[in-house]
Amino acid sequence: MSFASQTLTGSKPEQYAQLVEQARALLAGEPDRIANAANLAALVYHALPDFNWVGFYFFDGRELVVGPFQGLPACVRIPLDKGVCGAAARTHQTQRVDDVDAFPGHIACDSASRSELVVPLVKGGELVGVLDLDSPRLARFDADDQEGMERIAAIFLDSLT
Repeated sequence: MSFASQTLTGSKPEQYAQLVEQARALLAGEPDRIANAANLAALVYHALPDFNWVGFYFFDGRELVVGPFQGLPACVRIPLDKGVCGAAARTHQTQRVDDVDAFPGHIACDSASRSELVVPLVKGGELVGVLDLDSPRLARFDADDQEGMERIAAIFLDSLT
C-alpha cells in the first residue's frame, strides 16, 4: 500500500475512506502507542488540506502532555479545565470549534489557528488522551471531518495493547 504523499482528492467521505484504509495498514501489527501516534499524525497532516497542526496529547493522570505531532512547536502541558483539548478530555466528547477565538479559555499555541477539532481517546472507559487538529481557516471542520477523525481515533485505540 502506498501512503498519501500529497493531499487526497475526491469528496470528503471518499478522502476519509482512503485515509481509514491507509491508517489501518499503517498501524497493522504495531502496538507501540508512540510509533502509531507519530505515523498517524504525519499521515493525516499530509493527506488532508488546510491543517497547521495535527497531533496527540496523552493523559498522564493529571493533565494532557504533548505527544507526536506535525506542525509548529506546541504547548507541552494542558490542564483538563483549559482549552478545546481540555474540554474534549474532560467530557469525553469530540469538540468541533469553528472559531477558536470565540471558545472560552482557548489556548493559543499557534496564533495562526482559527478552527479546531479535538477527538477524545478513551479506551475501556479510561482517558488515554486526545487527537487534536488545528486549521488556519475558520470553520474548517464539518460533520464529515468529525466522523472521519473519530474513525481514525478508533483505529489508533484498537492498536493499543
